[in-house]
Amino acid sequence: MATVLITGAAGFIGAQVVRAFLERGYTVVGVDNLNDYYDPKLKEYRLSELAKYDNFSFYKVDVENIEALRVLFQDKRPEGVVNLAARAGVRYSLENPFVYQSTNALGTLNLLELMREFGIQKFVLASTSSLYAGQPMPFKEDLPVNTPISPYAASKKAAEVMAYTYHYLYGFDVTVVRYFTVYGPAGRPDMVIFRFIKWIDEDKPIIVYGDGTQSRDFTYVDDIAEGTLKAYEAKLGYEIINLGGNNPYRLDEVIGLIESYLGKKAQIEYRPFHKADLKATWADIEKAERLLNWRPTVSLEEGLRRTVEWHIENRDFVRQIEI
Repeated sequence: MATVLITGAAGFIGAQVVRAFLERGYTVVGVDNLNDYYDPKLKEYRLSELAKYDNFSFYKVDVENIEALRVLFQDKRPEGVVNLAARAGVRYSLENPFVYQSTNALGTLNLLELMREFGIQKFVLASTSSLYAGQPMPFKEDLPVNTPISPYAASKKAAEVMAYTYHYLYGFDVTVVRYFTVYGPAGRPDMVIFRFIKWIDEDKPIIVYGDGTQSRDFTYVDDIAEGTLKAYEAKLGYEIINLGGNNPYRLDEVIGLIESYLGKKAQIEYRPFHKADLKATWADIEKAERLLNWRPTVSLEEGLRRTVEWHIENRDFVRQIEI
């Protein structure tokens, strides 16, 4: 089958998206700069799992480096691009907004410009539910998301707008997928699911920003990967599509489920709620159902059970991960 360039291939979501494409029979050229935003041992672990596939090749390249990318485009001749390379995390974007703009916005522009140069038409861009701050729920894709409240969200909005420009000017087929709080095995240690499981299991206090009543539309990573694959295979012109669980859960409910699966009680330290965070997220997924024939299949209960089981099976490895 066709060759696809997937950026952010060693990331939590990226690695699972790569796996979905490989198992569908695509040849995947994976790109990642392997930065140390979080412990690189997790990225190395994910890459070791992907190395088992004969139809996968990996290159340590930064999407900010257009010349290095150009060599890959010239050598590998991908027929489409899936861009999951991004600086993630709302709070850290307030500390270092420049790297968010350079990776999320400029990196996207580099890919789009190389697609134009090499005559590639299909582009999938991973975006975020953080854009919906202040909008009524459930969040629909046609809501006006013109007031992002973090540099992270602003950089993602910039990427979406640039992708539309290349669709308009050059006829690119662009699907923007807005992800809602993705979790699962070998996840990101800066996100609550990974760190809560780790801290509760290690009898360390967990930190909750707010009172625990804030809610998120948690979405299992396998469902996200399948939705991203469907977005790539669809020919839609330019569309923005939510990929979410469509069933928000309160954070204190999530903690309760983790406690039950680990058989341990959490020690909780409450901190003030951060003004750049959203109080709640909830995806309207009608568009994903209609255009992609996609809906999530893994419940939060089942997804958390699988994630805790992975943690227990890899407990010695997880203990080495720095948070």
